[in-house]
Amino acid sequence: MDSSLSTNQKTYIKIAQNFLMQLSGQFPITEDTQPIKLRKASDFSDILNIHVNHLNRSVKLYTGKTTTQNINERFIQEARALLKRNDWSITTIATVLGFREVNHFSTFFKKHVGHTPTDFRKLKIKK
Repeated sequence: MDSSLSTNQKTYIKIAQNFLMQLSGQFPITEDTQPIKLRKASDFSDILNIHVNHLNRSVKLYTGKTTTQNINERFIQEARALLKRNDWSITTIATVLGFREVNHFSTFFKKHVGHTPTDFRKLKIKK
């Protein structure tokens, strides 16, 4: 790390990098039997043994995005990949991504992508 950085800045960077490593370490999902465990900022702060506010501040300073934005973007990236590349049901995809209800997954997906998972899958098949 750059020696001109303060101790606080170095700490923020280390925390954010550890968060991103934990987040990316959950993917790609290859088995439909093991749902994702780390879904919320508090899940990550618990595993990193820091307060959630400290995690949020570190991630925001390092990435320019909130912890939740980083998580959501990665989950959407994985959801798109799962919908494109396999024949798992949308319920199975929702479950492995940690959603207890398929309608919560569908709402989440539509909010971020603009299409329901079913419509997204149909559009990708046509292309």
